[in-house]
Amino acid sequence: MRAWRRVPPSKTAWILDVAKALPTWQGKTVIDVSNAYGVPPEDLGGQPSSKFVAQAFTGARLVKGFNHLIAATFDQNPAVHGGRRVVFLASDDEDAAAEIGELAEKLGFAPIKLGGLSEGGLLVQARGNSWGRLIFKDLVKFD
Repeated sequence: MRAWRRVPPSKTAWILDVAKALPTWQGKTVIDVSNAYGVPPEDLGGQPSSKFVAQAFTGARLVKGFNHLIAATFDQNPAVHGGRRVVFLASDDEDAAAEIGELAEKLGFAPIKLGGLSEGGLLVQARGNSWGRLIFKDLVKFD
């Protein structure tokens, strides 16, 4: 946790505040919708931001998702021209990813699982001053 405290408060301090809301997050599923754009990787211990967030939420099952589009896009109807807007999900916990995938479907989205946080998660999060390859990709899936 020492590395976390070195992150500039204006960027990510709110995550620690939320993580302190419960003494333990054991058995709870947390969706990481954050992006650590502009935070140097060394301030995150050299690991992806979602791995770092997972450490803050002790015992939680973390899923990275609903973060690759701007909020205004998520405010729109996920049904687009006969298809469904895509949301990308990444997690080291397959059951948690499935749970959030079901939630995304109930909300009208088409979830696409990208794999674990250190692999697929890198596609949908910032690292330093670079965006992941799938950030801002507004895609529609036609069934």
